[in-house]
This record gives sequence, structure tokens and C-alpha cells, in this order.
Amino acid sequence: MAGDSDRNPFPDPRYREAVFARADMAGAQFDAVNLDGARFHAVMTGASFDDCNLASASFNNVRLSHARFTDINLSGAAFHDVNLSGVSIGHANLSGLTIAGANLAGAAIRDCHLDGMTDRRRRGDRPAGRLSPRAGPALTRRRRAALYA
Repeated sequence: MAGDSDRNPFPDPRYREAVFARADMAGAQFDAVNLDGARFHAVMTGASFDDCNLASASFNNVRLSHARFTDINLSGAAFHDVNLSGVSIGHANLSGLTIAGANLAGAAIRDCHLDGMTDRRRRGDRPAGRLSPRAGPALTRRRRAALYA
């Protein structure tokens, strides 16, 4: 996350806790936006989030297949009943992230901070995609086994 407000085209906090509901946002591009605490209930297939703050954001019943998250903060965020198939997440803070009822088939998660990440997928949910071995020291053998269980 770049802290430089000169680079941020949306320095105004009014995007914090925004609600995106019942919208077709397929292919939407979020670049350097502060979406702290935002709530998403939308179709967001192929959306991209670059250099964004999504701390404490919630994604409920969202289609995010083939979305891209790069250089983002998802700490404390929650994904519930979300299609994350083919998603790409890189250079992200995922500490405290909760995933429940998600399809992670074909997902690629690389170079991320994973401390406190919780995977609460239900029995029968699709397995996680690829986790990069460089995912960080927080990816212990026990956590790796839990992600692929």
C-alpha cells in the first residue's frame, strides 16, 4: 500500500464503509482507493484491485472469479459464500482474513502475509488453488495441510 496521498486519486474518506449492492461490476478497476470497511454484494467477475485498502471489508455472495488483487490490504476482511475461482492475490496483507463457503479452485495466492488468516470452508467446498512457497513464514506445515484438507 502506498501511503502517498499525492498518488491516491481518492484521498477523501467518503469511500470508507461504502456499500456496493445489487450491481454488475464485472471488470471494475479499483486503483489506489480506500475501501476500508466497504461491503460488497455484487457481480465482480474479472474485477481488479490495485494498491487498495480493503481492511475490514466484507464480500458476501459475490462472484469474484478471475479477479485480481495486487498490493492490497485485506486485513480483517471477510469472504462469505464467494466464488474466488481463478482469482489472483499477490503482495497482500491477509492477516485476520476469514474465508467461509468459498470456491477457491484455480486460485493463486503469492507473496502474502497470512498471520491469523482463517479458512472456514464447509465440507464439500472446492479445494484451495495454488499457494506460493514464498507465501511467508506464517504458512506452516499445519496451516498448509488445513488449507488443502
